[in-house]
Amino acid sequence: MSEAKQEHSVRRSPPGRKFTAEFKQRAVRLVTDQKYTFKAAAEALNVGEQSLRQWHAKLAPAPTPCGEHASLDELRAENRRLQRELRRAEMERDILPMDRSTPLAHVSRSFSRFLDFTVRAVRRSW
Repeated sequence: MSEAKQEHSVRRSPPGRKFTAEFKQRAVRLVTDQKYTFKAAAEALNVGEQSLRQWHAKLAPAPTPCGEHASLDELRAENRRLQRELRRAEMERDILPMDRSTPLAHVSRSFSRFLDFTVRAVRRSW
């Protein structure tokens, strides 16, 4: 096993480890309130970084949208945040159907896009 793989496997939490809802909420607060990075918070709490990211996605409060009287800097920050969200959603949309565990894994990418387009057209007509 290479050094990088060994280092990564050492940091993993034991399988089946359970955490209370309060622990998860406090872990998420480290990222949201204390401005820890996901990696630093995960290492400090001895949990997996992906677990912390999942908890954050479920438990973190949604950012408040800018109001009518927002400053230019606030609008730019929200625009960047929304662009990141859009890129991530588009990436997930493109990658997830290609996952081997899904029933449509054998469908070609172009046919998959055709189906997506058709479904959107049907939804609009309802």
